[in-house]
Amino acid sequence: MTEQEYVISTKDECYIGRVASVDTNRVLIVAESPEIIQALTVSDLVAIQGNTPQEYLIGIIEKVKRSIGSPLVIDSESQDELEEHDFDEVVDHDLVQVALIGTFWEVLGDKRKVFKRGAKYFPRVDKKVFLIQTSSLENLMSAVASDIPAEIQLVLGTYGNTNSKAVANGDKLFQRHAALLGSTGSGKSWAVASLLEQAAKLKHTNIILFDLHGEYKTLTSESIADGQTPIAEYYKIVGPSDLNEQNEKNVYVPHWLLNKEEMLALLLDRSDNNAPNQSARFTHHVRELKQEYVTAHNLTELSNGLTVDAPIPYSISDLLGRLADDDNGMKDGANNKKVKGDWNGKLTRFIGRLSTKVEDKRNAFLFESPQDSDAYGWLASFASKFLETKECSHGIKVIDFSEVPSDILPIVIGVFTRFLYSVQFWRKEEERTPVAFICDEAHIYLPTRDTSDADSRISLDAFEKIAKEGRKYGVSLLVVSQRPSDVSRTILSQCNNLIALRLTNSQDQQVVHKMMPDSLSTLTSVLPILDTGEAIVLGDAVLLPSRIKLNPPKLEPASATKDFWQDWSSKGSKSDSIVFAVESLRRQSRLR
Repeated sequence: MTEQEYVISTKDECYIGRVASVDTNRVLIVAESPEIIQALTVSDLVAIQGNTPQEYLIGIIEKVKRSIGSPLVIDSESQDELEEHDFDEVVDHDLVQVALIGTFWEVLGDKRKVFKRGAKYFPRVDKKVFLIQTSSLENLMSAVASDIPAEIQLVLGTYGNTNSKAVANGDKLFQRHAALLGSTGSGKSWAVASLLEQAAKLKHTNIILFDLHGEYKTLTSESIADGQTPIAEYYKIVGPSDLNEQNEKNVYVPHWLLNKEEMLALLLDRSDNNAPNQSARFTHHVRELKQEYVTAHNLTELSNGLTVDAPIPYSISDLLGRLADDDNGMKDGANNKKVKGDWNGKLTRFIGRLSTKVEDKRNAFLFESPQDSDAYGWLASFASKFLETKECSHGIKVIDFSEVPSDILPIVIGVFTRFLYSVQFWRKEEERTPVAFICDEAHIYLPTRDTSDADSRISLDAFEKIAKEGRKYGVSLLVVSQRPSDVSRTILSQCNNLIALRLTNSQDQQVVHKMMPDSLSTLTSVLPILDTGEAIVLGDAVLLPSRIKLNPPKLEPASATKDFWQDWSSKGSKSDSIVFAVESLRRQSRLR
């Protein structure tokens, strides 16, 4: 290979200096070029000479310190001085601190331009170090991208100010779970939309996105502009105004789909002295009603294994009737006199809470599901709606939870997710198509254990199980949040891929810091100054941890930040829009 064909340039204008100190995580370099030191900045990449002329260790700059005076010519005495002092204490030499991230070979056997993650060995003192400038950077990134087979490449954006594509391994991104973290306005929704656009091009994509604010509706045929092609299907958890509407996109989550713990979390007051009695009678009657359904439909094969948690339909009004009979029940006492029954008066509060939930029209998606949902075959069609892939669709389902009451939102999302995961678990291994859940605003329903209540823990248990075991059954999580410090540590610890956008809160930065390898932990220092759409990307899916510019999506979610000053200058607030909003508030649903 000629000098022009090499990826790493060793010309004088790229020369930085020599290795002066090496430890298990970092390399300290004494800069010998007064000119190049002025061009260096944090996140720049450097190449350190390896054991052969065509081998280099690749590192990322963490710190640069310019001293006053002439650069040092390394000798044994100055080397001892550098080893005895901390980076920040050494002031008489131009210094560069670098974290090692990979090894690059111009030629390796019969291959050319080979990059492997991780340093194969530690560099040796006095080896020369070169800055990887723009032209070399583009060539290096092309070499990195070529190491990922074309059919599983996922383009996240570009490196720095170059045209080099930042490519991730699409398989590993979802196999090992991922976290997309950033403050509000940092570009999270754009990043999600951009990822979905690429996934929509695949033949059998299967992604389910939990949309808590209705902002991803713009990616679907429900609200897309003329001339644009939708990339997702839109579904909505039913609101009060949807009850009389026949629409296959309206989603009901029938109460009988909730297991015992989920229903009790919704209804039971644990501080009530009669809570054990209420739980016992609820369990007894639900088990009894499910058994009656099985018997009435001649489903004898289910009888032996039937449990109270089995997803078998039962009538909520029948349940209320039986609980009321218990609460008012009498029994024979002494001298054939009627006395209060064993449950008399002990279920009153429980019945009241259940009746209140049933009568609340915001909960109609739970307690007023269509009559055909009680048919035995309905559940399979419900699961197929979200897990089946069709070549005629993009395989991406946006589920709008924006009208679900906040007090039961964690339970509803947990039930929905648990059910689909269970179906995936029971499918034949050779017939499973992988499915990914994108958990937008995850801090709302996946909180840390110490801040979670009974409702949140129901959802948390389902997602933590997926985080720990989902990979075996082809189920993945992409956790999206603006407050990583409020998200379950168990779930984040299982996310082996990280896309970190701008984070200004110190607690959130600390969470990201803990998710990074020790050798790259100083990268968190740039999180507060990242531009909108800029991110630090690292993990199993990317060979080269880097600061990149994420690609903007063609279809933008409805999450744009309002231009306050400009709107105050040109856009008035009209009475009819306020009337519309008040009526929507009363109906708990946006008028159409």
